[in-house]
Amino acid sequence: MAKYPFSEIEPKWQKYWDDNQTFRTREDPSFPKEKRRYVLDMFPYPSGAGLHVGHPEGYTATDIYCRYLRANGYNVLHPMGFDAFGLPAENYAIQTGTHPAVTTKANVKRFREQIKSLGFSYDWNREVSTCEADYYKWTQWIFIQLFKKGLAYESDAPINWCPSCKTGLANEEVKDGECDRCHTKVTRKRIRQWILKITAYADRLLADLDGLDWPEPVKAMQRNWIGRSEGAAVIFGVDGMSEKLEVFTTRPDTLFGATYMVVAPEHPLVERLATLAQKAVVQSYVEEAARKSDLERTDLAKDKTGVFTGSHAINPVNGRKIPIWISDYVLISYGTGAIMAVPAHDERDWAFARKFDLPVVQVVAPEGSPEAKLGSCGDPETCFVDEGIAINSGDWNGTPTAAFKKGITALLESKGLGRFSVNYKLRDWLFSRQRYWGEPIPVVHCQACGVVPVKESDLPLVLPDVSSYEPSGTGESPLAKIEEWVQTTCPQCGGPARRETNTMP
Repeated sequence: MAKYPFSEIEPKWQKYWDDNQTFRTREDPSFPKEKRRYVLDMFPYPSGAGLHVGHPEGYTATDIYCRYLRANGYNVLHPMGFDAFGLPAENYAIQTGTHPAVTTKANVKRFREQIKSLGFSYDWNREVSTCEADYYKWTQWIFIQLFKKGLAYESDAPINWCPSCKTGLANEEVKDGECDRCHTKVTRKRIRQWILKITAYADRLLADLDGLDWPEPVKAMQRNWIGRSEGAAVIFGVDGMSEKLEVFTTRPDTLFGATYMVVAPEHPLVERLATLAQKAVVQSYVEEAARKSDLERTDLAKDKTGVFTGSHAINPVNGRKIPIWISDYVLISYGTGAIMAVPAHDERDWAFARKFDLPVVQVVAPEGSPEAKLGSCGDPETCFVDEGIAINSGDWNGTPTAAFKKGITALLESKGLGRFSVNYKLRDWLFSRQRYWGEPIPVVHCQACGVVPVKESDLPLVLPDVSSYEPSGTGESPLAKIEEWVQTTCPQCGGPARRETNTMP
């Protein structure tokens, strides 16, 4: 049997498809809407010398689907583009010692050639590259709309910081406390950031899942990611101090079983809470925790660590003093950065209490159990996380969990010690980067007017060309060094202003 001459046949038909615009999408308003399909692949990052095997693996699947649709009379929009701004492209430029604009252009050319040689049916007339000004004009426009609606805001936020790469890292880029690129020990650093308020849409994101034709396990993953929880905000006093510690709990019915509190290492009260005798050990623990990512800290399989601050909180339902600990399994970014620990009814608290020999008081028992009938029990041998009947809870003994939750929350609210509250696992999106290769954020800082968006008629705000694009290590983008670009006038009052120097991711 003769060999298949792919090296002759494939270039022939690829040239034919190019010359005849075979896969160009027809722009025909009269075409039935039910026979139109938009199929979009994830754009590749042009941050290497060429494609890797994962690219054609995914692109082959969507190409099969598009060809199937066309064969069945559908008008298919199937474009391709390049996610050309951001950290991967900039890191590649730094590694090669060539300006990112140069390396990105060369890589895009190479990627395009390789994708075409694989024979995919893209409409190349609609190719986009995110580093082109006529494209990012619209990402800047979107940012301005978000800013005007109060959905883009500035805040000092703790981030994973690599002293060697001189930049912030995503949680996924931190492995065993080290930067996964250069293996330098990572620290935590508070830096001024732009943040997008995606939590404003948490309830809508949940509600709209019901109308999606997605597999139920995928919807469940989304619900868990958003993580809506109803519960109570509870205020604990601190013995000998005027400060208060607020916690969020989904189980206010277990307050009588709170035997200690835990605050995140980054909590603003840590320094005040650490007594003179405990100050050194607390400081050492805070520094150690700063080298871990949030993912590492919340790994359920990891051994629990922590230190006692030397201070005590006052339980608002029974007036008992309970010790305040610091542990890295509590995150400052979730809830209030402090928790009430009820080891008899929470597995993480149970493991922590057993390790550090802290008291365990059971305050919920299964309905119909001897403990529920008796209203009390001794030191429990296991952690009971389900709902049931209150025990060891004073006048509340015998109350079912649901009724106890409502009643104790109302009582706390009447005394100014709590309130009904809703919390989410979903966090607002930290959106800015202290890097060069990204879309300039279209706002200026004016002493008279504050933060003012650039006029939409002046978009795009073009990224200036620079000779030195390496991270500064100061927490500021390299753009901050270009005074002639930074110094500008306020669009609102015409006075002197400074451009934002952080870039979009």
